[in-house]
Amino acid sequence: MENKNEISDRISRDLDMRVKTAPTDKEMLLHIADRVESMLKGDPDMLMSYLYRLDVEQVKIEAALKTSITPAHVTLANLIWERQKQRIETKKKYKVEPIEGWEF
Repeated sequence: MENKNEISDRISRDLDMRVKTAPTDKEMLLHIADRVESMLKGDPDMLMSYLYRLDVEQVKIEAALKTSITPAHVTLANLIWERQKQRIETKKKYKVEPIEGWEF
């Protein structure tokens, strides 16, 4: 569960959302979808910037906006959730120890 909480915490911070502690996957996806929907309506450039920083594949974003059966905000929420899971797993797999003498 630690991994899921880490993902939820990171997404909540990045998207400036308030989410209860340890939400279920379904609850988290609903929160993300709501936030993505409001960003699509109010600040789509900020959303695209976030997706770029998150390194969500452009092809997947375009498919979500053009050809997805589900609403775009729901598809984008799923892309964000999956990408964050990938990022956390990669960081754990390739954990780099701090370099001695580089503390600031």
